[in-house]
Amino acid sequence: MPRGDLALSPAPVLRAKMALTRARSLRWRLWPGQAAPGLRILFYHRVADEPDELAVSLRRFAAHMDLLADEGLHALDVEEAVARHAEGRGAGVIGLCFDDGYADVADHALPVLERHAFSATVFLPTGVIDGTAALSWYDHPPPMLSWEQIRAFDRAGTLRFGAHTVTHPNLTAIDDNAARQEIIGSKAVLEARVGHPVATFCYPAGLFGARERRLVAEAGFRLATSCEPGVNTPETDPFALRRLQVERRDALLDFRAKVAGGHDAPGRLRAAYRHWRFGAATGAGF
Repeated sequence: MPRGDLALSPAPVLRAKMALTRARSLRWRLWPGQAAPGLRILFYHRVADEPDELAVSLRRFAAHMDLLADEGLHALDVEEAVARHAEGRGAGVIGLCFDDGYADVADHALPVLERHAFSATVFLPTGVIDGTAALSWYDHPPPMLSWEQIRAFDRAGTLRFGAHTVTHPNLTAIDDNAARQEIIGSKAVLEARVGHPVATFCYPAGLFGARERRLVAEAGFRLATSCEPGVNTPETDPFALRRLQVERRDALLDFRAKVAGGHDAPGRLRAAYRHWRFGAATGAGF
């Protein structure tokens, strides 16, 4: 693929990942242990009944949010969740976000969030929303949110918006100037569209290193999310927040385990695959 482009993992890798996820979830069920304290941030991409590896079904997403509510947990957008934990008001709070800005987040996830009085962050690649760039792993991309929708949802408050670069590249694979423009440019466009400062950023595919972290901080963001699993504590770098991906193939047991800390530690095979696929880059998705 062209330098900087991203692609989904091949099907055999995704099947292997599902098997490893289930094994870890079963181990958690048998030996749950004590979950480490701190903030867990869950992230999705799409909520749709479609044969897309990034799409969690409507039924499963609703079941996930129902489970959180039944357990007395409250899902909040990343900025609010981090703030509550920093203030000592984080008991029962889970961070929630969606990457890329697909239209089905509004069509299918938003009504569920509103029913539970939850909120979530949606990370937007601004050029993809504009239609001047395309997500490289789709031949026929699904509909994205429009700027008109984004402004309206931003005012309503259930969905908050963060930056996700302009064209969704692998930031570690492009030069300094291009990386800077991807980061600064996405912030400038998003702020102009919603009419207020934007504090949160998400590294595409979770790929970042020291340079990317520095550029995000210099751009004026206060928080940035990775794709590294785990729990966030007061000692966690605010520009390398950990997140747990909720995937299409996850059973309800897997979701329970992720919420309860059963998947906090990144697996060794994941680290090896990440190094093989992305080299020295850190935080890569699997």
